[in-house]
Parts: sequence; structure tokens; C-alpha cells
Amino acid sequence: MLGMEIDNRKPGFWEELSCGVCSLMIDASKLDGGLVGEARKHKWTNFMLTELINWDRASVEPEPKMEEHNLHLAPSDTGSLAAQNVLLALRKSLMLRTSLHAIFPGFRHDDSEDELVPVAILFSGGLDSMILAALLDECLDPRYGIDLLNVSFDGQSAPDRISARAGVEELRRIAPFRRWKLVEIDAELSNLTLELKHVMSLIKPANTYMDLNIGIALWLAARGNGWVNKGSSSRNDDNQQSFMYNSKARIVLVGSGADEQCAGYGRHRTKYRCGSWLGLHEEMKLDMQRIWKRNMGRDDRCIADNGREARFPFLDEDVVRILLDIPLWEVANLDQPSGTGDKKILREVARMLGLREAAIQPKRAIQVSVTMSYRSILELGV
Repeated sequence: MLGMEIDNRKPGFWEELSCGVCSLMIDASKLDGGLVGEARKHKWTNFMLTELINWDRASVEPEPKMEEHNLHLAPSDTGSLAAQNVLLALRKSLMLRTSLHAIFPGFRHDDSEDELVPVAILFSGGLDSMILAALLDECLDPRYGIDLLNVSFDGQSAPDRISARAGVEELRRIAPFRRWKLVEIDAELSNLTLELKHVMSLIKPANTYMDLNIGIALWLAARGNGWVNKGSSSRNDDNQQSFMYNSKARIVLVGSGADEQCAGYGRHRTKYRCGSWLGLHEEMKLDMQRIWKRNMGRDDRCIADNGREARFPFLDEDVVRILLDIPLWEVANLDQPSGTGDKKILREVARMLGLREAAIQPKRAIQVSVTMSYRSILELGV
């Protein structure tokens, strides 16, 4: 059964390698009917990368007067200098990862490519995916469409489906000439027996229910098969026509790294309440130093299995460095309520991009929209 396999914590065949450059050494004399190799990790030659992996921040705790001033500082559409620097770094990151020459080497513009959609976004309508969408609109030639991939296991009532529809409407307001396609990917748990088995093989060595929840959502999103509305209204509208659609985008942008670097998780608020600023910093540092093991390999395999390449703009070296240079209390202020103080710096960026509604969206984890209970998975008898 799938549940038994998930709960098996014994070391398996696969093991995630830490971030870096590795080589595989195979000793032919020790083959003995099997393939035995040793992975060797090579040191970074770029000192900046070593610093980023250490993830040390100079300014962690504010002075009492500064903290009180920061708590009552009103948000601004122009953004602070720190937010402006983050926006510039993110824009550069998107440009590097979405240039058509980086996607299609030797690509040429011609009239036959008018319907080309080179880049898609894993899209929930939340803060991170909305920022990526708005920046992609700035970076990508206006003649091309953008696919917004949204997965739901609860049909049109799923929280992520509701926020995605609201999000695409806001995007259409700030970028009315872009061809936005919200690809609504619906699935039923009872019909996913074979897919769950396959995704289990992709997420290994990860073996928790959360990994499976996230993995199946990513895999279905990257497959890109869903419904697209011909107009801008809801598919529940009797007068609205929809059609089946398969995204041809070869690149999928993912918002990984935003929560880890900007205190977007609920446990960050808990650590702050228990250990103040230093406790928050240590938890965020732990998240960033283990993101390769907990997230990156799993996510990349689930997306690449569908012939697409995942790219992670929030994990660009310059973005990471600039966020580390900003005092922690300007990155997040967890004395403020959810939807305000968490990921404070990114909320400023969203307002600067004209995303006023997205700027106040509370954090919602990807696996919540999947809504697969542990008991339901076990009942599949996979």
C-alpha cells in the first residue's frame, strides 16, 4: 500500500545531493553485478556563492525605537529603497530566465509564431505567483501569451481556484493587452491511482504525505492539460464557453524560495513569538540551507517528467544576496497580522507593480488546495 511505502523511513536507493557541482566516480572492480558509485562534491570557486550558502545576515535585530517606528510605518505604492532594489533584482532574474534566446536557441520572430506561449507559471493567484506574472509581462514580448497553470481537486470551490480567478482579473487590469490564459486543471483523487504511483517514484527519496500532496499538484500542473475560458468570466457562467487546452510552454516559473527568504510560513511566526528576531532568522536560515533537500530535487523531477523545465526566479543569486543585505525587520514584520507583515518586502514589490489586491493576500500552502487527506490516500489501496 502507498501508506506503508510513505511511512517507511529506511534509507532507499535514491539520495538527494546537496547544492553544488558533483561528479560520480565508479569503481569497475566493485561492480559485482550492480552499479556502485561515489558522488564527490567540488568546492565553489566563486566566493559569493559560498557566502550565499552560509546565509548570514548582518542586521537581524532592530533597536527598540526603530522597531516601534517600523511597526507603524504605512505601506506606500512607491516602495522603500529596499523594495525597489528587490524589484530590480527580480526583474533581472525574470529577464535572464525568460529570454526567448534562452528558451529557443536561434529563435526568430515570424508571423507563424503569433500563438506561441513560451513560458507558463505555476499559478495560485497568491502573492508570489502574481509578482512572477506581472514581471513576466514586463519581460516577455507582448505578442506572446502567458499560461497560468492552476490545479484544483475541489473544482471551482477550491481556495486556489478562487484566488487564481481573482488574480487573473487583476492581471488583465494592469496588462490588458497580454493574452492571459488561466488553465484550469481539475482532477479527482479517486481517478489518480496510477498517477500517484508514478509521482511516488518521482519524489523519492522524499516520503511524506506533504511531499506527495505537493508532488502530485506540481506534476498535474506541469502536464498542462486543462480548460481555458474564451472570455474573462467564470466557467460557471452558462453563457461562457470553454475549451480543452494543452500548454506548449517549455519553461515553467515556480515561486520557490519566496516564503523561505521572506518569512512566509506559519512556523516563522511561531519562531518569532518564541525566540524573537534571532529565532526567526535561524528558522529562515535553516529553511534556505535545506531547500535543496526538501524542495528543489522533488519539484524539478515532477515538472521535468512532463518535458518542461522549472525555473526559480526567487532563488537567483542576486535576489538572494539583495534580500540578505536588507535588515530582517524590513523583510518581514511578524508583529503585524497575516497578509501584512509576513513577506512584507514582497508586498511592497506587489504594490509597486500595481497589484494592490495581491499585496494583501494571506499565505496559503500549495498542498491545502490539493485537499488530499491521509486517510483518503490510504483508502486508494495503491
